Amino acid sequence: MGRMYSFMGGGLFCAGVGNILLIVSTATDYWMQYRHSSNYMHQGLWRYCVPGKCMTHTDSIAYWDATRAFMILSLLACFIGIVIGVMAFIHYSSFDGFDKTFAAGILFFISCFFVLLAMAVYTGVTVNYYGKRYGSWRFSWSYIMGWVAVVLTFFSGIFYMCAYRMHECPRNSNSR
Repeated sequence: MGRMYSFMGGGLFCAGVGNILLIVSTATDYWMQYRHSSNYMHQGLWRYCVPGKCMTHTDSIAYWDATRAFMILSLLACFIGIVIGVMAFIHYSSFDGFDKTFAAGILFFISCFFVLLAMAVYTGVTVNYYGKRYGSWRFSWSYIMGWVAVVLTFFSGIFYMCAYRMHECPRNSNSR
């Protein structure tokens, strides 16, 4: 039983850090940096910044919209997974009709899938578009946080599935 709680604790830790990284990554303006006319500029999902000021993206470009939507869906799935994961951890008795440990694990995998889609869409379009137009550009720290969130939400799902497996199939301590 103690190992099950260790897995759930590890899953909650990874999910908590992953959710924070998802929020920071989605909200900040450092997905990409590039040099244009001897000025360094950077952009995120919501704004682009030139030296001295930042402006909101006014164009509805499909890959930005898709990346934003997938990041927000990932955030929601991860947050709901954390809430259900905490309920499983403290044995909250409401909603006994479903296994909260399993549900939290599935939500963490769904979160991982959405953030992976967001990162794949953004990476593919950015490399194909900016790679051909600008010689001096690079992905930046907001983008890297998104990839770290992929790993953390994946491991949250793994930890919760291990906890579920231990809960559903306890080992018989007398058999050898």
